[in-house]
Amino acid sequence: MDNKTTSEDKPVQRSKSFSFKTQKEVCQSCEKTVYPMERLVANNQIFHSTCFCCKHCNTKLSLGSYAALAGEFYCKPHFQQLFKSKGNYDEGFGRKQHKELWQSKDAESV
Repeated sequence: MDNKTTSEDKPVQRSKSFSFKTQKEVCQSCEKTVYPMERLVANNQIFHSTCFCCKHCNTKLSLGSYAALAGEFYCKPHFQQLFKSKGNYDEGFGRKQHKELWQSKDAESV
């Protein structure tokens, strides 16, 4: 009986490959930690579901109700409204038109 070892005598070995260390994900809007239950990914950017809002009207967006342009997110009605107001994406969204950039390069080369 003395030669037999019981399971109580053996030390328990734990796997060293298992770890709880994960990279913290940060919300693009508020720059705070995003936990898995509140995580939303749009255009490869991570948000809290409550921080994912329209830039124009601040309405909460969902993955089916947004449009993105140049890293900014809009609700579909405002995206269409801003495009239609000037007839192009640049002026409607507050940027210089590409044709103005081309004209300035042409003027420099003369």
